[in-house]
Amino acid sequence: MLLEQEHLADARNLIQTIPLGEIAITDFAVHSIGIIMSNERKEAEFRRFVSDVLLDTPIVVLHLSSGELGPVLDARELFNLDFDDAYMYVAAEKYNLTLVSFDADFDRTERGRKTPADVLKQEPERQ
Repeated sequence: MLLEQEHLADARNLIQTIPLGEIAITDFAVHSIGIIMSNERKEAEFRRFVSDVLLDTPIVVLHLSSGELGPVLDARELFNLDFDDAYMYVAAEKYNLTLVSFDADFDRTERGRKTPADVLKQEPERQ
């Protein structure tokens, strides 16, 4: 949403529907967003993202240790993923989470992925 990419409405709907304590993001994704926003001279928006999303909510920021970077490279090779996707995949495995993404590359993995629409279809089942 912050980067105003395709599927903005779907992402916004997910964030507004799912309890924030059930959402996680990797530190790698946070740093990537910071790089992109900084390159686009949107530092103020990134500061607001950090404050509003990371500091003032129960959203969890996931971290992989240096020792877990080997499995990231293994997942990258095994599933033909970009490094950032492999990082997210290994984090999802480590913390036993569902990958929610528009990126079809995760469909090649053992964990697969769900789109925000898939998750929202299941929302009534959670109550």
